[in-house]
Amino acid sequence: MRMMKNEKLKNGGVQFITHYTERYSYLDAARIALEGDCRWVQLRMKDTPLEAIEPVALEVQALCRQYGATFIIDDHVELAGKLHADGVHLGKKDMPIADARRILGEEYIIGGTANTFEDVWQHYKAGADYIGCGPFRYTTTKKNLSPILGLEGYAAIIRRMQEEDIHLPIVAIGGITIADIPAIMQTGVSGIALSGTVLHADSPTDEMRRIISFMKNGEF
Repeated sequence: MRMMKNEKLKNGGVQFITHYTERYSYLDAARIALEGDCRWVQLRMKDTPLEAIEPVALEVQALCRQYGATFIIDDHVELAGKLHADGVHLGKKDMPIADARRILGEEYIIGGTANTFEDVWQHYKAGADYIGCGPFRYTTTKKNLSPILGLEGYAAIIRRMQEEDIHLPIVAIGGITIADIPAIMQTGVSGIALSGTVLHADSPTDEMRRIISFMKNGEF
């Protein structure tokens, strides 16, 4: 039995974004996150042909279903619909959120990347379900970065959202390490998205487990 959309969104407090390394494939990375108790995986395979993404997506989706995790595909709206993924994440240069919503319908999760309050407002009006907001700091996994937000940037965006009565999960992203998490969460964001800090740890599964434990219990 598939989870309802609201149930899937509840998994989004810690989002893992796949990242290919010399040590781990995209599938390995997803498995590490899931074994470490993360229940949200975004398959991100930038600059990879669509025909090469689909077989990997099928494998990662099967793993996510095995663990009861939410499976999000980065960028590719049609592929998300074809595979019946849980949703899609769209960058600022990808398909507009409103167009993706028309294609996928209401049952799919659609997230959007934001760097400013204006971005958040536009995504909110277009029907986004959550925002990936960043970057927190410089990260090697993304090209053409928007201005760095830092703690002050998140706090300012959250304040503006409260003033405008906008209720939308804000997930911090971009170069976040385990040591950053307590201060980031104090800004009022809803969750965090991680990639490199997990995969570059000595024991990635244990690192993910520590992060999940903090998010649930407030201690590492």
